[in-house]
Parts: sequence; structure tokens; C-alpha cells
Amino acid sequence: MILERITDPKVIKELNPNELQLLAKEVRARIVEVVSHTGGHLAPSLGAVDFTIALLHLFDPLKDRIVWDVGHQSYGWKILTGRNARFETLRTYGGISGFTNRDESPYDAFSTGHSSTSISAALGIACARDLAAETGHCIAVIGDGALTGGISFEALNHTGHLQKDKFIVILNDNAMSISKNVGGLQKHMARMMASRSYNTLKRQIWDLSGSLPSSIRRRFIYGAQKLEESMMNILIPNIIFEDLGFKYVGPIDGHDIDHLVSILKRVKNFMVGPVLIHVVTQKGKGYAPAEKNASLFHGIGPFEAKNGKPLCSGKESWCEIMGKSLVRLAEKQENITAITAAMATGTGLSPFEQRFPSRFFDVGIAEQHAVTLAAGMATKGIKPFVAIYSTFLQRALDQIIHDVALPRLPVVFCIDRAGLVGEDGATHHGAFDLAFLNFIPNLVILSPHNAHELEAMLEWAASYMDGPVAIRYPRGTAPCDPKDKAEFHFNQAVFHHNGEGIALVTTGNAFQLGEQVWKNLKQAGLNPYLLRFPCLKPLDEEALSVVGTSCHHVYTIENGSMIGGIGSRISQLLSKYPVIVQNFGYPDEFIPHGKTELLLEQIGFTADKLSELIIQDNPA
Repeated sequence: MILERITDPKVIKELNPNELQLLAKEVRARIVEVVSHTGGHLAPSLGAVDFTIALLHLFDPLKDRIVWDVGHQSYGWKILTGRNARFETLRTYGGISGFTNRDESPYDAFSTGHSSTSISAALGIACARDLAAETGHCIAVIGDGALTGGISFEALNHTGHLQKDKFIVILNDNAMSISKNVGGLQKHMARMMASRSYNTLKRQIWDLSGSLPSSIRRRFIYGAQKLEESMMNILIPNIIFEDLGFKYVGPIDGHDIDHLVSILKRVKNFMVGPVLIHVVTQKGKGYAPAEKNASLFHGIGPFEAKNGKPLCSGKESWCEIMGKSLVRLAEKQENITAITAAMATGTGLSPFEQRFPSRFFDVGIAEQHAVTLAAGMATKGIKPFVAIYSTFLQRALDQIIHDVALPRLPVVFCIDRAGLVGEDGATHHGAFDLAFLNFIPNLVILSPHNAHELEAMLEWAASYMDGPVAIRYPRGTAPCDPKDKAEFHFNQAVFHHNGEGIALVTTGNAFQLGEQVWKNLKQAGLNPYLLRFPCLKPLDEEALSVVGTSCHHVYTIENGSMIGGIGSRISQLLSKYPVIVQNFGYPDEFIPHGKTELLLEQIGFTADKLSELIIQDNPA
């Protein structure tokens, strides 16, 4: 096998074209083999294998810094840059990250996890390279979907302004038909426009025109540019990149390694400022189930490698409950709309999209725009529900504050993946949403403990018109107990058990943990209160006064950062009472990737550990 010989990426430079093709097949097989057990971003990484090999065949990944956008296209990169032997540990605790990570390998130029950052990061690296008088190329690899993120266009605009040499953007376009746009004539044009002779001639003509009178020179340059644009508009899409200051090359078949190597070799050797190479790929390339359903295999859990069938429990997830509930509400309430940022399936909104296509808005990877779009709708009597993962909502904090909360617009934020998410790790854990939402005036924050309560909260939020509402819920299966169908009452805590001396105050799905702690304490001879706060902002201060006046210890339990979280607010409210408050939640650190149960064990956020600490404070 060729792959077994790749102990160092330098070996790839020595491979002939046939060996490069064979290596691509072996890398794809390796990715499918491992991801079928670990889960992960399969389809994007399969599509990126060929140009990954072409890049490593021509560039030195320690000298020429290659930045991967998001990082979920980078499995082949990991395998070929010294991590093949450990690839089975992908997304497991202590193992290889699902994204690029500078702490993991010197070959990873930038740590990633959120979309649309690669061009900005690569440009920063290029500026630092030039300040230090170093050599080497800086290359950003970005998917076409990531270009919907505003930061990518900010970076493109700045890059075009700076006109850095040895700066390349690889645009991985996996939505365009190869057969339609990449033919023999197109290949010839791409080679010509990436050639040294063409670009030298172009620069010489521009220089010679300097001797012309300024008015004539302007008309000459304008005419020459329009001639070139006309030719490119016929044969080449995306002229916008040329207007932004890039030399555009493409589109190129991203699975034709020979052609990729040819183009990259030409681009590597000429100095014409920044270059954008447009490669067209197929998501899931080389694995039939992923080619057929790239959306499903974009990010997938464990599956059967032989047929691609997912291995799952069949129980409904929190986001599925949300999506189905929203459809039912929208059938009764015509002003309800749903907004997502390129995550219709992931947030459970696909049923809404199918049922109400005209009331569904997928804005692409543009969370800031999604929030302000919703704000605009709300000014006209529309009731928008914005479904975004907790970790991605961080990008839109200013819009939540300025465009929604300040004018008290009735937008509903459905915050998915709140809390730890497991194998995707630190970049995707929803650890901070309570901390960054808790300080915002006019904002109501809710957190359900089971499926029934989520449904009730959504129904309440649909009719609430006094300002924005945020409903946070975790990843995974939603508890659904037919006997536990208590109605939701705004700003009202629930006393599940009365007690004496000590109280456990829980929020959202941390109630399940609190309930187990309560059982442990009862067995140890203690008699604690057990409270649950479905409404986290505002807090039920009357309920807090009960435990504040009758207890000597209060323990808060929440699935989020302890710094700035709900526990810290409860501590403030109870400071006027003679009671000791201790907060339990996530520590002041970035929690790594791994199975959620193992991560909770590592940070001491388990029923046994919390019970032990409480018993130490309150010996029976």
C-alpha cells in the first residue's frame, strides 16, 4: 500500500501520477473505515482528498502554511501529515481532534472549528511572514458554503487591497456540476491564465501603457479589462473575485490530480498578488452512500461501513421535538417563520422547510445576518424563530443586544446544542450561552428539562410579544415521560421536593443530574430541597427567598460555565440572606473532545462527585 509508506508528507513529493491516484483511493478507504466507528464529518473530507494530495505533492506544509476553513475537510490532511497511526482515535478523548488544532500537530497552521475564518487567518500569517522577511506560501482552503459568512468577504476585500504575493485561496466548490463547467476548453483557459507568460505579458502591457496620456491610458486599461472580463464571463464564472483584486483560476476538476498539480505548479511560480483557485469537487467522493446523500454524511454518527446505514436508537432528539412542535404552531399561527444559518437538518427545521417553504429562511453561514433579519421581520408583526447552535450564536452577540433586545423585538432564539456536545470538542461545546445572554436586558431565557416542557415553552414563546425569548436545550435524546407533563408557568420555579437545611437548585436538563444528587443525599441521611428553574431570566425570587431563609447551604447546578452563569446570579440574589451558596457547572477552561459522559467525569460534574462535595459540607 502507498499509504503505509507515507510516514512523512515529504514522501508524497516523490510519488508519480499513478501512485498519487492510488494514494487517494487508500486515503478515502481509511477515512470511511475509521469514521464508520467514530462518527464525524465524512462527506466533506472525502471530497477534499485529491486536492489535499496535490497540495502536499507541491508544497512544504511546515514552510508553506495551509489553513483549513472549519477543519471538517481535513481528515485526509491529518492522515497524510503524520497522524495515520492514531487516526482510529479521531474525536475520542485524548485522541485526534475532528478539526485542525495547532496543539495537535505542527502541520496544522491554525486551530479551527467555526466557519469562514481561513482567509483572515492565512492573511494574518502572510503579513507576519512578510514582517519577518520569511519565505513560503500562505494558502487558505475554504468551502463554497463558508463564503456565505461575512468575515470571508471582509478578508477577501482586505487581501485584494494588500496584494500579497504567494497568497493562494483554494475555493472548494462542491455544489457545481463538473461536467457543465469543466471541459477541454475550460482546462486550456485555466492553464493559460495561470501561466507565467500570460501574466508577464499582461503586466508588461500595463507598464507600457504608462507612457500614454492619463486620459487615454485610463480608456486603454478599461477596454483591456473589459475584453478580458468578456472572455472570462463566457468561460469562467465568479468574476467577482477579479473585482476584489484576486487573480482567478478555474473552475478546475478537484478530482483530477494531474490537472490540479499542473495548475498549482504554475500558480506557485508566478508573482501576481493573491490568487484564487476554484476547484469543483463532489461531497462524499468515492463512497457511494455519501455521494448519494452528502447532507446526511456531512456530519454523521457511527454507521455500517458496508452500506452507510446509521447506527442510532430511533428516539427523538431535542431538535426533532423543536422542529415538529414549530410546525404544529405554524399551522395555527400564520405569522410564524423559521430562520437558520445553513443548519436546517441539524437544527430540526427540515420538516418546517418542507411544510412552509415560503416561511422558511436559510441564510447560509451568516448568524449575524440571521438575527438582524429576524429583527426586521419582527418589526412588521412576524414571529420569527431563529434556530442556531449555542456555539455559533456567539458570533451574533452584538446583533442580539443592539438589534433585538434593545428595541424589545419578539424574536425567539432556539439555542440548540447547549452544554457539552461530546466528540466535536471545545470549538462546539455550548458552554457560554448562559454567560453571554444573562447580562442582556429585556431578554427572557428558558431551559426545559424534558420534551413536554420544550413544547410548552415554544407555545408560550409564540404568543409572547414583550421582547425576545431564548430557549436553550442540549444535544441528544429528549427525556419524554408521559407522567411528567406539568404546564410551563413563566417566572415560576418548581419545588420537586421540600427539605430542610440545604437546597439543590437546578436549571434545564441539569435537573436529571440534580435529581440523582438528591437521591444520593437522601441515602446519606440528608433532606435537601430540590428546585428546578425552567425560567432562568428573570429568576423566581420568591422561590429563592424560601431557600434563602430556611437553608444554610444552597447548591446550584447548571450545564454551562460557572463564570457569569445562572449560579452566579443566584449567588447575587441570595447575598442578603445568611446562606452559603456554592455553584456547580463547567470550570474556567476549554473542555476537550470525547464522549460526553467521560468529559463530565473529567471535570467532576457527576452525581457521585457533587454528592461527595455536598456531604463533606454537611456531615449527617
